[in-house]
Amino acid sequence: VSNAGVGMVGPLECQSLAAMQSLMDTNFFGLVRLVKEVLPDMKRRRRGHIVVISSIMGLQGTRGERGTLVGAAPLPALTRTPLPHPGIVFNDIYAASKFAVEGFCESLVVQALRFNVAISLVEPGPVLTEFEAKLYEEAARADYSQTDPETADIFTNIYLRNSKDMFTSLGQTPEDIAEHTLRVIEAARPPFRHQTNAVYTPMTALKHADPSGALMTDAFYKLVFKYDAVLRLSLR
Repeated sequence: VSNAGVGMVGPLECQSLAAMQSLMDTNFFGLVRLVKEVLPDMKRRRRGHIVVISSIMGLQGTRGERGTLVGAAPLPALTRTPLPHPGIVFNDIYAASKFAVEGFCESLVVQALRFNVAISLVEPGPVLTEFEAKLYEEAARADYSQTDPETADIFTNIYLRNSKDMFTSLGQTPEDIAEHTLRVIEAARPPFRHQTNAVYTPMTALKHADPSGALMTDAFYKLVFKYDAVLRLSLR
């Protein structure tokens, strides 16, 4: 099971290339190094199962909240379908590392199956851990003078303001993620992908419904920058 990972949030201009490279070295190349070590023996034995803790952000680049997409239903229906939260911005490098993980495994799984080796991606959303809490505490104290005032304001007054409510309303416990992972490990036919929170299924469907990406991009933009009152209401 590959579970190593670090996080990064904030305006891109405020992140150093060294910090970005360090994150990629842990989140992506850490997995690559592990697989290089274990895969040859699994191929020789023609048996094995590699389980990778990925993230929903390796599929979407977003996280989500309970609610509705704007225009999909009246406000009283706010608990019916998922509503994206400001995680659609300011997770650029972390999301890139998880997209790399997903692409690496998508390519490798076909070859691995030839040797009866299974690969499974477990894709959680927010998880209530000290890892996440520390990440956002540090973000609240960071210096954002290297970006423009408007971007800094969006990050501190939209993203960070809603993050605590997001984790409270939707975050899963580490124990819950462990139970999902155990089910994947014990499965007679291990799935390639396993999302731990069904609330994200419509979000990934939205991405694939329009290959141009316009539908997803327009919906998320309007939600974050035009209908922020609805966004905040959905987090309560």
